[in-house]
Amino acid sequence: MPPLYVTTQNAKLRLRKRRLIVEHTPSGADAPQTIASLPLVHVDQVILFGNVGLTTPVITELLRRNIPVVFLTIGGRYKGRLIGAETGFGQLRLSQYNQAQNPAVALDIARAIVHGKLRNQRALLLRYGRRRSDPTLTEAAERVGDLAAKALRCQTLNSLNGCEGKAGAIYFGVFKRLLKHDWPFEKRVRRPPTDPVNVLLSFGYTILLHNVQGAVSTVGLDPYVGFLHQIAYNRPSLALDMMEEFRPLVVDSVVMRCLNNEIVRADHFYPGEKPDRPIVLDDEGRARFIRELQARLTSPFQHPDSDERVTYQRCIELQVRRLARVLRQGGAYRPFLVR
Repeated sequence: MPPLYVTTQNAKLRLRKRRLIVEHTPSGADAPQTIASLPLVHVDQVILFGNVGLTTPVITELLRRNIPVVFLTIGGRYKGRLIGAETGFGQLRLSQYNQAQNPAVALDIARAIVHGKLRNQRALLLRYGRRRSDPTLTEAAERVGDLAAKALRCQTLNSLNGCEGKAGAIYFGVFKRLLKHDWPFEKRVRRPPTDPVNVLLSFGYTILLHNVQGAVSTVGLDPYVGFLHQIAYNRPSLALDMMEEFRPLVVDSVVMRCLNNEIVRADHFYPGEKPDRPIVLDDEGRARFIRELQARLTSPFQHPDSDERVTYQRCIELQVRRLARVLRQGGAYRPFLVR
């Protein structure tokens, strides 16, 4: 089931006969208009951008059904999360906490996560290098692949982070060559994103993170205790871990699709008025990007391990369950790798 995204400012969510109703009163109108209506059984998460309200009956029913609500700023920055009572996953979480405190196990899982991320970055670069007969992309792919192999031999988290950082510099150093049009992009800039490409990457990673966090909570693991990302206050470290191997496959590919096919155009961006938002994506561009990202998450494909027809949303959950088995039973974590 897909999340419900609400980006319309000053909208309000109401409950009516087991349906979530999104209402908005346009300027000058006397009464609110219904802009969306979904059965609650078709919603597994609610993601709100900016100034969006919820009635008390909506909050009560979402808590009862354990449907999480994620609150983001209009630009996509995380503000908080509303979720119902925790369920009985004590034994699984105890295993997670014990293994997170075991340096050898934590490093082994972290190495596999980084290896998976870099292998998938390599696969994306190779695919586009072949399509465009671009030796620069092919060479970059092989360098990232070498670092993916090196990641499995790292003996400390610091060296592993260094390996990941070198690969990221190579990968994003050629990212502009994946774009058809002359989009300004020199390197990955996170806080704040300084160009349209970085805006979409950051926005996409934020949405992906909360999809992954939902899967982590569904399986029963603690999203705040990770292995690659260290524990820090209010940081969903495990969710950040589990999203790594899906960054190039889900978000990066959607950013390229949106920009190369002019789904999101230059006129969807405008200069911001605040230092933390120098470039802003407008409402139409945001809606288009969310639509394409959700289509990517819910489009079926053949899983390379089981040949089962799955979506990326389902695949993320399967990876979290794979990690949960490792934490309970031992063994090596295997990341999701595209062929």
